[in-house]
Amino acid sequence: MEKPPTLVCVHAHPDDEALFTAGISSHYGALGYQVVLVTCTNGALGLDQAGRPGSDPGHDSETTVATRAGELQRAARCAGFSRLVNLGYEDSGMIGWPQNDEPRAFMNVDVDVAARTLAALLDEVSAAVVVTYDENGFYGHPDHIMANRVTQRAVQLSTSAQRLYYPVVPRGVLEKFTRDAKAQGVYLPAWIIEATPDTPDELVACVMDVTAYAAKKQEAISLHQSQIDNGDLVKMSLELFTLLFGTEYYQRAWSRSPVEGDRTDLFGGL
Repeated sequence: MEKPPTLVCVHAHPDDEALFTAGISSHYGALGYQVVLVTCTNGALGLDQAGRPGSDPGHDSETTVATRAGELQRAARCAGFSRLVNLGYEDSGMIGWPQNDEPRAFMNVDVDVAARTLAALLDEVSAAVVVTYDENGFYGHPDHIMANRVTQRAVQLSTSAQRLYYPVVPRGVLEKFTRDAKAQGVYLPAWIIEATPDTPDELVACVMDVTAYAAKKQEAISLHQSQIDNGDLVKMSLELFTLLFGTEYYQRAWSRSPVEGDRTDLFGGL
């Protein structure tokens, strides 16, 4: 029997898979594709059980790692992933945090070493389509930027990877969403507020209608209960949530051969 196609989503931290790509993972998972999640860090510097960020001197990193690992397992299953791999790198924290200087922080790893590990995994699962963040990490987080660098190199080293895509939000969509959210008094997390708001329409190669999975995506976000800064995304009306998350937009960053047919399907033409 022919193996199902494989999608691999490469994310920096636990909860990124729910926030950025839960629509496509749910969609392709429902179609019977193999959908693999690679999480690069342990998420140690996320909010701890007391709601303290990793920059707080009292932050409990050890408990945060354990808590977020459990949340990730549940959320990934909810979002349609059939396999979860954590590369185990240390969370680097936000730009300017003291943890940026740690040698084991993901932002400081050897790109080629990490890329060879990821490429071996891509070939093991016969990945055809790979998704990660753009060169700015979607909103400038150093771990997201490193995920881009490592993944770009990995798809070139891989023999199975055929395409690399980035999740993006076109200018008009982001502006309308933030305007409507503010009108309803909804708090928006930094990854939305600080997202690059000028992705031109012509850079969007694939538009995925994942309206049917918007509620599932919202549920996956809710399963990362420790990350309370996403609380308003969980509590907002499904109508407003669907405005941004019911459609996912992807920029084609790399392909092994000329591409046709991917306007509404990341695997189109393969």
